Amino acid sequence: MNTRSPRRQRGVASIEFALMLMLGLLPLLLFTFTGVMIMAAQQTLATASAEGARASLRYGTNAQRRTAACVAARTSMQWLLQFSKQDVDCSAGGSNAIVVAAPAPCAGLPAAQCITVTVSYDYAGHPFLPGTATLYGWVMQAPIRSVAVAQLDLGSGT
Repeated sequence: MNTRSPRRQRGVASIEFALMLMLGLLPLLLFTFTGVMIMAAQQTLATASAEGARASLRYGTNAQRRTAACVAARTSMQWLLQFSKQDVDCSAGGSNAIVVAAPAPCAGLPAAQCITVTVSYDYAGHPFLPGTATLYGWVMQAPIRSVAVAQLDLGSGT
């Protein structure tokens, strides 16, 4: 005697599909979403450091250059700063997420002066989705970072 009638098996495929969706597809989609957000953060940081370096070329004194670079970088990465609840004070060249170094001799060209703008985002401290910092920890062991250098035009003496 067959105890499994087709009527008793109704709906099993729907239950199996729901379980596969929850245990298979949703984690894959969340993992993919987080990866895309990390790439967006990296692109934002690259843009912010470049904008900061570019802004440092438009002003006169070293303090003005550093402040302008910090403000431009802060504006470009505003969504990351808001997400991580960080506030950057640009009065002294930034801190934490944005660091604008004082003008120093350029690497390979000591006669010229360069300003270095470094921006970073600590994904381990502020993951886009809870729990993914551990998942991505084996790939990203340090904060996401971008650096841009601008050679200052100090003018010629003649």
